[in-house]
Amino acid sequence: MIEHISISEWIRDLEAHGFQTFSVERVREAFPGASEQNIMNSLYRMTVKRRIISVYKGFYVIMPPQYSVKGIVAPAYYIDRLMEYIGKPYYVGLLNAAEQHGAAHQRSQRFSVMTIYPSANPSKTKNNILDWVYRKEVPEKFLQTKNAEMGVIRFSNPELTAIDLVQYEKHAGGLSRAATVLAELVEQTDFSKVPNELFDYTSVSAIQRLGFILDNVLEKGGQADVLYERLHGYGKRLNYVPLSTRSTNGNAGKDVRWKININTDIEIDDL
Repeated sequence: MIEHISISEWIRDLEAHGFQTFSVERVREAFPGASEQNIMNSLYRMTVKRRIISVYKGFYVIMPPQYSVKGIVAPAYYIDRLMEYIGKPYYVGLLNAAEQHGAAHQRSQRFSVMTIYPSANPSKTKNNILDWVYRKEVPEKFLQTKNAEMGVIRFSNPELTAIDLVQYEKHAGGLSRAATVLAELVEQTDFSKVPNELFDYTSVSAIQRLGFILDNVLEKGGQADVLYERLHGYGKRLNYVPLSTRSTNGNAGKDVRWKININTDIEIDDL
């Protein structure tokens, strides 16, 4: 219990001691005598003044000076703390992970957070920057970490990023955008060295589609051959799948090697 101190002063003290995030539950614990209305009013006033920002229901970031003008905090600043608060494993994926690997040609306006079901149903009005992508489990073995402004950031390695870009094409902005990123990212990928467990965590159809793109769009036959051999060595039977899961084109050509129904055209930007 804290006496003779306001909530705004308490938040200022948190910041002085190196704490840049807090939850509303923590405020309630610190001010057990305060009414819920008083707590919410205090937090609202500080939000209006851009001293704090709510990035998720019940979770606040103390606004760093470098972000105060725009009033928006880059998700990389707080994502590790937020996911700890939510209690879910995660990694930064897709275009944002590719950027960590130097493939920054296609910058995303949103920040892709890969995590597990069930969906937390976050409010888009609360934070429309975060793009939540859900999968069955998080493949810890294929993640990398680096120091961020506050704590660390976890992101997919180049090979998982490449497969995710195809598997979650909707979140990547479509296959043409994914392929443009892959054109840079493949400088970092080496499918000859990844453990077989990678195929346990990803869709076989996504690997087929990635292999087709490497072969026929990016003209990376060497990498495509390695992926083809690894896929067949994994022992999975290949069935024909559409190149794009978003296209309804029924008059598709066929690629026999990768068993792909070519139902869309892929065009990459000049790099």
